[in-house]
Amino acid sequence: MKKLLFLLSAVCASMLYSCDNNSTAPEPTMEEPHKIVVYQVFPRLFGNTNTTNKPWGTLEENGVGKFNDFTDKALQEIRDLGVTHIWYTGVPHHAVIRDYTAYGISNDDPDVVKGRAGSPYAVKDYYQVNPDLAVDPANRMQEFEALIARTHQHGMKVVIDIVPNHVARRYEGLNNPMGVLDFGAEDDTSVEYQRDNNFYYIPGEPFKVPAPLDGYKPIGGEQHPLADGKFDENPAKWTGNGSRDPQPHFYDWYETVKVNYGVKPDGSKDFSALPAEFEGEDFQSHYKYWKDQEVPSSWKKFKDIALFWIDKGVDGFRYDMAEMVPVEFWSYMNSAIKMKNPEAFLLAEIYNPKAYRDYIHLGKMDYLYDKVELYDTLKNIIQGKGSTDNIIPIQAGLADIGRHMLHFLENHDEQRIASPEFAGKAEKAKPAAVISSTIDQGPMMIYFGQEVGEPGEEDAGFGKPSRTSIFDYIGVPNHQKWMNGVEFDGGQLSEEEKALRDFYRRLLNLTLNSPALMGEYQEIHSHNRQHTEWYNDKVFSYVRWSDQQRLLVVSNFDATDTFGFELEIPNELILVWKLSGGSFDLEEKLYGKHKTKLEIEDGKGRLRVDLAPLESWILELPI
Repeated sequence: MKKLLFLLSAVCASMLYSCDNNSTAPEPTMEEPHKIVVYQVFPRLFGNTNTTNKPWGTLEENGVGKFNDFTDKALQEIRDLGVTHIWYTGVPHHAVIRDYTAYGISNDDPDVVKGRAGSPYAVKDYYQVNPDLAVDPANRMQEFEALIARTHQHGMKVVIDIVPNHVARRYEGLNNPMGVLDFGAEDDTSVEYQRDNNFYYIPGEPFKVPAPLDGYKPIGGEQHPLADGKFDENPAKWTGNGSRDPQPHFYDWYETVKVNYGVKPDGSKDFSALPAEFEGEDFQSHYKYWKDQEVPSSWKKFKDIALFWIDKGVDGFRYDMAEMVPVEFWSYMNSAIKMKNPEAFLLAEIYNPKAYRDYIHLGKMDYLYDKVELYDTLKNIIQGKGSTDNIIPIQAGLADIGRHMLHFLENHDEQRIASPEFAGKAEKAKPAAVISSTIDQGPMMIYFGQEVGEPGEEDAGFGKPSRTSIFDYIGVPNHQKWMNGVEFDGGQLSEEEKALRDFYRRLLNLTLNSPALMGEYQEIHSHNRQHTEWYNDKVFSYVRWSDQQRLLVVSNFDATDTFGFELEIPNELILVWKLSGGSFDLEEKLYGKHKTKLEIEDGKGRLRVDLAPLESWILELPI
């Protein structure tokens, strides 16, 4: 039934897309397996129509989005953009500076909360959702469950965060299922480490609030009964990033405490090692292995949390800072999740390429952030600091795991493309978006507002310009123009912003409907760098193909110059495609404005390409 709903939604999206008189879209030819497109969005920010944007503003002053703001209309527009999965960021109940004592929730201390709206990565109660996001905080879980159901009805899957490395400085599980104890409830706090302690301790030392830097004052200096430079925690716990100082630095993750997974302070492991041969085993074998092992308490707690949300209908998780948690734990938890939902979407934030394969093969992750390789390389090229030649070794080095790498150009941690600190203009990333979404089988992720050129200019309070703040109550101006009140029709966007969203809609829907993108890859860039006049390192080209489709992709990163050249298709590719001599008509699929001919003679192929600044051609060669 889910498959049927997904296919029907894809067909409806294509029908709506082609009804635009100024648009042409690929015919709905999607076959499984297909590309995954993730849309990351903060519910706190998405539905907020308030444009006040006062630094350190309260919820009443600056507004806040709700689960209910994801209406059927809003969700259909997201689906029509070409999205398969929505990552609702900031759903689990995290520490916030707002009085919810009427609902039995304790007040959080501004001295250990970043911003007024709080960090979504300082979770306070894993069995409940953020009360800010509910119209009626007493029914907040029911409102989120309704959002899960609406998202599924629109043919998309639901992803939320799990933050296994750390929890809020004051964790209070008020909604634990029967028999589930809080983190730390049974800890021996007299010792630094004990295997089944959930936290690490600094015996005999009370916690001290970090010394503020650059005149920082919690909640902008507003008077608050708990903002007194003190926080009661004795003995002090290790801080989330691993600081063992009872007074962590201001730049430490002082609002969180690190979770103990049975890793001793000297780094040695206090649990069974996963046998090396399990690298090639399926999740069922991993699950069976751990059933016979005794594991640390924190492992069990997080497994139970994940299964709780799977039972709620959540389809997967984005794991924060996954490499700070031992890979054996991921084998244990992910195999348990897959036993309940074999199609669960499991994404790890990870920045160490040397660990990639362990977290995929041993940790049973589906996907990893491709930040330090493709993202960083593309950002340098966009900024005029790098060469497209550098893409070749990146893809070659990831060839065996490319289908596991999730690509993006924005997320909540990275600068907005349109910010002066990144590119200053959202359109400069268009060729990078084409490459990110078509270069391999891995998923593509879009951060809400990216598709309309959001520049992230707000000084929100704790959050500063270039990134949309994740810590404050704030509006997102370009996104709000697309919202157009509650119409979700782009009615306030400029023509340039509408054109950018149309570009992303075309690109993402094309990826969903292109079987070649789940097939083979070969770069033809290096061949053309050697043999083609006027082809330079501002251009990049490659081919993708399957039994059903052949595509040729060529992109121009130059923002001012047009490049025209006779692109060459190497002889070995002509042989693989079993093409004889002759002329073949090629049609550009992204906008449908360009046609060219592939001429094959003496085993070599040539076609004329004329790329405008920042333009990409995705050409289809008929099978």
